[in-house]
Amino acid sequence: MQWKMNDTNGEVVAGGRGRGNRLDQLNLPTDVLIDKETDSLVICDRENRRVVRWPRRSGTTQGEIVIDNIYCQGLAMDNQRYLYISDTTKNEVRRYEIGDKHGTIVAGGNGAGAGFNQLHGPICVFVDQQEAIYVSEHYNYRVMKWNKGAKEGIVVAGGQGFGDGMKQLSNPRGLQDLLHTEQDDLSNLLKYFNNYWMPQMSSWSVHSLCQKANDSCESMSSQN
Repeated sequence: MQWKMNDTNGEVVAGGRGRGNRLDQLNLPTDVLIDKETDSLVICDRENRRVVRWPRRSGTTQGEIVIDNIYCQGLAMDNQRYLYISDTTKNEVRRYEIGDKHGTIVAGGNGAGAGFNQLHGPICVFVDQQEAIYVSEHYNYRVMKWNKGAKEGIVVAGGQGFGDGMKQLSNPRGLQDLLHTEQDDLSNLLKYFNNYWMPQMSSWSVHSLCQKANDSCESMSSQN
C-alpha cells in the first residue's frame, strides 16, 4: 500500500489480488524498497521464495521475478545498486548485482548459531556508506555489523540474551538509520530496533558496541 501525506485512504501499488504465486500476486511480503533508478519497488515475497520488481508506473498489473529460491526476509540497496538480502533459512545475507541470480555471501553462511561468523534468524539489513552491513537477528537478540569483506561480525547492540534491559534486545526486527552527519560519521549514527516481544523502541550509538562480553555498553532507550 502507498499512503501519501494527509491521505485518509491508501492505494494498492503491488499485489492486492489475493494470496498466491502468480506474477500479479504476493504471499506474505516482508520488506520493500524503492529503486529510484528504475522507479520500481523491490519486494521480498517471502512465502513465494522470491524477490520481485514491481514498476511504479500507472497501469502496472504485475511484477517480475528478480531472484527466486530464496526465503527472503529483509532488503537493502547500496549506492551502486547492489541488493543485500537476508535469508532466514540459510542464515545468511547475500549481495547481488543487477541480473545476478546467485549472489555472494557477505554475512553469515556458516549455519545457525551465535558465533561471530554466524547468524540466527537474520531479519532486517542496513548498508552504510562504507558498505558495512548491519543485521538484526531474531534468535540471537542482537544486531551485528559486518565490515566489507569481513569473515566475522561484531556486536553493536544487544547480544546479552533476551530481555528488556538496557543492554538487551528481544527478537529485534526493524533496523533503521535515523541520523546522518555530513561526513557520514558512523560514531554518530543511531540505530533503532523494534523489539518484537517487548513494547519498546531502543536506540543505540555505535560508540556503545560491546567488543567483549564484559565490556560495558552505554545506550539510550525510549518507550513508545
